[in-house]
Amino acid sequence: MSARLSPSYRSAAVSALAGEFDVLVVGGGVVGAGAALDAAARGLSVALVEAEDWAAGTSSRSSKLIHGGLRYLEQRDFALVREALRERSLLLHRLAPHLVRPVPFLFPLRHGGWERAYVGAGVALYDSIGGARALPMHRHLSRRKALTLAPALRPDALTGAVRYYDAQVDDARLTMMIARTAAQHGATVLTRARVTGLLTAGRDVIGARVVDLLSGTEHSVRARRVIGAAGVWTGELCALAPAPAPFEIRMSKGVHFLVPREKIRLDIGLITRTEKSVLFVIPWSRYWIVGTTDTPWESDRSRPAATTADIDYLLKHVNAELRTPLSAGDIVGVYAGLRPLLAGRSSETTKLSREHTVAEPTPGFFVVAGGKYTTYRVMAADVVDAATRGLGRAVAPSLTRHLPIHGAVGYRELCATRFAVAARAGLPPATVERLLGRYGSAVTELLTMIETDRSLADPLPGAPNYLAAEAVYAVTHEGALDLEDILARRTRIAIEYPDRGMAAAHPVAGLIAPHLDWDAGETQAAVAGYRATARADLAAHSPTTALTPS
Repeated sequence: MSARLSPSYRSAAVSALAGEFDVLVVGGGVVGAGAALDAAARGLSVALVEAEDWAAGTSSRSSKLIHGGLRYLEQRDFALVREALRERSLLLHRLAPHLVRPVPFLFPLRHGGWERAYVGAGVALYDSIGGARALPMHRHLSRRKALTLAPALRPDALTGAVRYYDAQVDDARLTMMIARTAAQHGATVLTRARVTGLLTAGRDVIGARVVDLLSGTEHSVRARRVIGAAGVWTGELCALAPAPAPFEIRMSKGVHFLVPREKIRLDIGLITRTEKSVLFVIPWSRYWIVGTTDTPWESDRSRPAATTADIDYLLKHVNAELRTPLSAGDIVGVYAGLRPLLAGRSSETTKLSREHTVAEPTPGFFVVAGGKYTTYRVMAADVVDAATRGLGRAVAPSLTRHLPIHGAVGYRELCATRFAVAARAGLPPATVERLLGRYGSAVTELLTMIETDRSLADPLPGAPNYLAAEAVYAVTHEGALDLEDILARRTRIAIEYPDRGMAAAHPVAGLIAPHLDWDAGETQAAVAGYRATARADLAAHSPTTALTPS
């Protein structure tokens, strides 16, 4: 089946809700998309509904790392680290090599021999468990060698360092690609579809009431099993069931900001401890991502905001490492996300478990919660395993460890011939390399669009590091339905440009309007709505740098 999530696909998906499914998955983050793919790959009929957009919540606002978590190793959570490193190896080499790539990190040492021995032993264990050898082994570095790789660091801030490898991902794009892969395997996947209630027969859950937010029409979607993968909205979803929630979710806020690459002279990423969490400086295209915080959050789940205190905290800790300190004026983008953590006795979210759990609060209704982005596939397999027990027929075990994500097959072959591909497309090789890292082998679809209309090879006004074709492709193939979908998640313009993409909003709207059947009034309203939201975010995150394009 096709992995093309076009407007016509969406219309067909809405009509398909009238049928009955083996499994209905609620929640379009990485775990929900993974559960839909897992169930569909087993031959089950599947519907996946998401109230906003793929990865609209936590799954687009992570540290963008696929990692085991060195700090979890220090907390002696060996099982979690082993599991995460096995998944990292799968994603790097089999499932999503086009979207997940190695990244080296420097861990500065501040004390004498005891710290080098302690950190070295931990990183050696990190290199050796759970398929970790998929990446180069760690190396001990003298202070002089460390400063060669990281001249931005203060010489008095380290006595030496350890270099090790982890992996990086565009979290929103991987989530969307998993949803596309689920569709390719027969799942009906739908955004802007909000669950407003659960259908029940006695205490059994037999489906859900789903409102199509574009038309306002309510659908009664019948399913033999309903899976909730709602992240920080798990409590609200469980409140619709005829039974109490099986566990409590607490939210932890993680804040990151972006600065241009030239602001920090590093040839390698950086990780160091703070009193509350860890500090990352992560390479991201033309930028560095600096994060993260780990603080409780009890306010609006849909719009977590970075405060001045969050930014000051990150600046304080990163500047403790740097020769030339950063200022708030260096920041080009800010984002905040919420981690759904299983509640425990600790009052500190840094000490709550990153492990996941699956529960059946009432017959036919299954909930998965907790976990971390890296282990989404395990979480998805576990909840589908639970949901399919007692289904009344034999169901295959999970197949997703062997199932490449859309764009993975043929990716390496295209990389090997990227110069020839660039020559045929009439694009610079660097542009084709960047596109391969975003689309994998699906880049051929985008290049075909450019071949048909050469204007789509033009840089996007207001965001010249992206092509016009990428905005159009987001609508015709990737399920984008409005400007925020495109500017915040299909591309990362909203965090990579100081105006959050306000200058790009109008040209992007003009490109996508014909494909979404927008008239002039709807196009103008879409631009105005996006700019209003962007201004509000700028005011919340960085009021001193807010920009208002004409």
